[in-house]
Amino acid sequence: MKYEFPKGFLWGAATSAHQVEGNTHNDWTEWEKNNASRLAKESRGRFGHLPNWKEVEKEATNPQNYISGIACDHYNRYKEDFDLAKSLGHNAHRFSIEWSRIEPEEGKFDEVAIAHYRDVVETLRERGLEPFVTLWHWTIPLWLRDKGGILAQDFPDYFARYAEKVVTVLKNDVTFWVTLNEPLSVIKNSYLLGNWPPQRTNPFAVWQTYKTLAKAHNLGYETIKKIMPSSKVGLANIINFFEPDNPHSIFDKFIVKIADYFHNRRILDLTQGKNDFIALQYYFHDRLKFPVGRTNNNDTVSDLGWEIYPEGLCYIIKKLAVYKLPIYITENGISDKKDFRREKFIKENLKQISRAMSEGADVRGYFYWSLLDNFEWDKGFWPRFGLVEIDYETLERKPRPSAYAYKKIIEDNGIVD
Repeated sequence: MKYEFPKGFLWGAATSAHQVEGNTHNDWTEWEKNNASRLAKESRGRFGHLPNWKEVEKEATNPQNYISGIACDHYNRYKEDFDLAKSLGHNAHRFSIEWSRIEPEEGKFDEVAIAHYRDVVETLRERGLEPFVTLWHWTIPLWLRDKGGILAQDFPDYFARYAEKVVTVLKNDVTFWVTLNEPLSVIKNSYLLGNWPPQRTNPFAVWQTYKTLAKAHNLGYETIKKIMPSSKVGLANIINFFEPDNPHSIFDKFIVKIADYFHNRRILDLTQGKNDFIALQYYFHDRLKFPVGRTNNNDTVSDLGWEIYPEGLCYIIKKLAVYKLPIYITENGISDKKDFRREKFIKENLKQISRAMSEGADVRGYFYWSLLDNFEWDKGFWPRFGLVEIDYETLERKPRPSAYAYKKIIEDNGIVD
């Protein structure tokens, strides 16, 4: 059987500034310094149950694992990295701009940093890679952190001002803009569970953050469209596939509806009319049982213990048809240091995308997460998501076998099963 994709389909991978560039200076870098020792001590309790714990224990229990530092030095090696992406057949690339580099002090913009990102975009264009530019991938400048961060009264206005500066410079070379990356990940981990900076656990802050980030996107959308009406602007949303443990239980179906609304739909509803496309990011499947919670089988899992469930992607894509917008899969990836499961993971997820498209879904691109191994936030460097392996001692880049399998899919514009 042949799973085919349309001519002009965008194939690529994604990165984010803080995770790959190195030497950033923002709220996360400060938080890392203050929490690295704690995270190292807690790692056994968090990850000791994983089958590969013995292989990652040395890294995970080392406080330096939780300091982003030079990361992949992508800030200086981006041309080399885009050469690799080109050699692997990619025709598009998603990356983010580091706000703290552009506006290190309130209202003061760094022209050297702006020129750097202009060159990043031009470098992609020279290699025939369509740039997908994310304006905010979670990190914020220290001056904004000190004003209250996302909960600062004027956060949406600050974001729109930053967006205006960047878009004005890059408008001639960028068509696709992603305003915010995964608002739900921040709402959940920063303001509900208290795992990420600023480590709040306040339901009122959760509610306010929904509204603030939606307003920031909406203002950002209006700003970008005013500068460049022909641009395409979207919001990158992490969407989980929720299903009831017992499809006949009204209680199980009810909690699935609640989870689906607050996790998947609310941010899209708050920004309805202000999206030209849906940027879908898929990692998680949750089978829910009242009042127990998750009852996943976890038959096959990643190095992080995340269940691998490609079937959920097809269902999600079809449900998103209600918004009547084109869809780009802007993240979908697996932590797999030994590269045992990545090739199959990519193929099975792409088959589900093809299946949804055969039933009428309008999907126009796929970006694997991630091009490079990178710094995975509060987990540090040990989870390996990259198509390209990074030796963090030498910074040598080495494409994994799965990267070449993905290249073959791109060359064939499909999969022969």
